[in-house]
Amino acid sequence: MAALARWSIAHRWTVIVAWLVLALAGAAAAQSDSRLSFAFDLPGQPAYETNERILDSFGSGGSNAPLIVVARLPEGGLSSPQAQSELHILDERVRRAVPGARTASAVSDPAGAASFVSKDGRTTFAMVYPVPDFTSADPYSKALPAIEDALSAIRVGGEPVRITGASVLAAGGSSSSTSVLVETILAGVAALVVLAIVFGSLLALLPLLIAAIAIPTTFVGIYALTYATTMSTLVQNIVALVGLGVAIDYALLVVTRWREERAAGRSNRDAVLASASTAGSSVVFSGITVTVSLAALALTNVPFLRSIGLAGMLIPLISVAVSITLLPVILDAAGSRLEWPRKRPPTSVSRMWTTIAAWVVRHRIAGTAGSLALIAALIIPGFSLQLGQPQAAAQATTASAQASAGLQALTDSGIGAGVLRPTEVVLPAGRSLTAPDGITLVRPAAWNRDGIHVAAAWSSADASTDAGEKALTQLQAAANVVPGAQIGGSPAQDRDFIDALYGSNLWIIIAVITVVTFLLLSRALHSIWLPVKALLLNAISLAAAFGVLTLIWQEGHGSGLFSSPATGAITLWVPLAVFALLFGLSMDYEVFILTRINEEYAAGHTADRAVIRGIGHTGRLVSSGALILVFAFVALGGVPQTDVKILSTGLAAGIVIDATIIRGVLAPALVSLLGHLNWWLPRRVQRILRIAPIRPQNPPSSSPRK
Repeated sequence: MAALARWSIAHRWTVIVAWLVLALAGAAAAQSDSRLSFAFDLPGQPAYETNERILDSFGSGGSNAPLIVVARLPEGGLSSPQAQSELHILDERVRRAVPGARTASAVSDPAGAASFVSKDGRTTFAMVYPVPDFTSADPYSKALPAIEDALSAIRVGGEPVRITGASVLAAGGSSSSTSVLVETILAGVAALVVLAIVFGSLLALLPLLIAAIAIPTTFVGIYALTYATTMSTLVQNIVALVGLGVAIDYALLVVTRWREERAAGRSNRDAVLASASTAGSSVVFSGITVTVSLAALALTNVPFLRSIGLAGMLIPLISVAVSITLLPVILDAAGSRLEWPRKRPPTSVSRMWTTIAAWVVRHRIAGTAGSLALIAALIIPGFSLQLGQPQAAAQATTASAQASAGLQALTDSGIGAGVLRPTEVVLPAGRSLTAPDGITLVRPAAWNRDGIHVAAAWSSADASTDAGEKALTQLQAAANVVPGAQIGGSPAQDRDFIDALYGSNLWIIIAVITVVTFLLLSRALHSIWLPVKALLLNAISLAAAFGVLTLIWQEGHGSGLFSSPATGAITLWVPLAVFALLFGLSMDYEVFILTRINEEYAAGHTADRAVIRGIGHTGRLVSSGALILVFAFVALGGVPQTDVKILSTGLAAGIVIDATIIRGVLAPALVSLLGHLNWWLPRRVQRILRIAPIRPQNPPSSSPRK
């Protein structure tokens, strides 16, 4: 790395201009979000293919759940002339508002009218499948306002109608959402505050500058990838906020080491080259491990997750490249001027973390036992983690008043939340399906086209609940005995999503990533036990994060902080995204800490002393970087969508657990417990991995442990 830094300094203007051009090009590319996709495709999966068939034939429906128009009927219910007149007007207004929509109601489907009315005869609803708009995150972003305007003056039984639906509830009132730019600015301001406290000088701006170059440059790669594969709009959030944290982490490590070398008496140029040789090497290995971990997403057969993985793999690599080329140039050119207005000489050793590390080493057994007990308590709730869409009742708390009132009317009347996400059944012409007990099935005559007839089926239970899952299983069993029948709709596609994402292929991917990460760490740390320990600690850190997710969101212990009740399930794609992102980010900190402990051990310190000095030098760096990442994920949680809040909670909780309990106590305690065995390296392993064992400059002390 020193040679690359030397070359960059010698060609400083080439380096500066090249990164500036790439950043400007990336900023322009980031504006071309029309090339990004809002789709959540599952090619090859049965329910997805059925939904595509429905969409091709009817132009609506499939995985796009209907809008539900809820009305309160007058005395006499559906048989009332007043109700019939008002419902016909309502039906006509809806059809005019959204031409081409597929609808079903008590008046448009007289044969199945009873299916659209509550048992007490006072509440009815209409199902509306508008033609979806795939250029927006919300497929009904145009249809919903049109229906709302058309029905604003409509009264049924003297009361206004309510418009709700799965997509309306999930949107959470989009007017209050924060854009990617706002999220990034909020996280950047928080990062600047942390960096100002750490450096107390103009150096606080340097890591942010590196992030400001790395993030837009990544969009150049993303824009290029849009010509080869589908890239989801979610990559904007991931790249902006994860990129902010990763780029700052890498710059923070290099700048901190540069400071340390200058404090040791080196000239500015020598300090730059020394920091590139030591911290720069750590940054490279760290960036590679983050990239490898995100391959878990890039290797899936789910396009939108694959795009997140590809974009996620770009950001650490580009952050590394900026940190080992442009950053040395800036440090060499600016030198001590970046320390203004600090008066006192900077110190790279944290007294607080040195004290903590010394306590952990002295009480290594108690520290290990206590940390494991606390982690175990956090892991236990994770065993009950249930995958699914957040339940409608949870999403209603952040939705519009009208959407929430519509859901409440469905629930209070006994119709239930199941109708928000009905299962769609494709039947060949002339075939019929008998609905299982407890399940309502409608077959409007108008839903007949291209030789197929579509039926909609639902139970009173939310499709995300156990009862809703049971209803779907019963419908699938009933459809299996009808030749040519196919099951579609969003609940069926969710089930396929779980099978596609969490099937046997996932475990193969995780196994490959684990082996590759082990090999990389073994070469970086010149050890086999340190990588094993790092991987095990990552595993329990992730398990603890899943436990926190389950505890807060699925079970509702603390979800009140987000103004939301228990969701009853964790969004399908969130656990894998949390795994991929946290695995890499957590390994970042492990590499930072262990490479410094290795360096101290190679300098002749005992294992215990190497731990104390290593943590003393890196503790403040890790805690500062973690705090910045937490702020970034809190900013990500500023959007109203429940699933994004769940993701941000998992990432923030995982970073906090990892930077405190895992890396602050458990990791140093375990290194201290193993002592010199940490660096035991059999000759056969040395030959296979082509690495040499660390040989301390002076033999480590053989004095007994304290």
